Amino acid sequence: MREHSNDIRIPQDDERIDVTDLKEVDYWTHWFGVSEERLRTAVASAGTVKDDLRVYLGLP
Repeated sequence: MREHSNDIRIPQDDERIDVTDLKEVDYWTHWFGVSEERLRTAVASAGTVKDDLRVYLGLP
């Protein structure tokens, strides 16, 4: 299990998720309130657009 950094960086593109950037993964897991595994599964199924992921994850 990867340790989460206290240095969570806001992504340059706040509409798309880059799961190859571990700092972005930390940011988006916190933002969506999901695990890294859940985020990666959602991206694999719904793509990298934040609003599409929000819908896929069933969030308001």
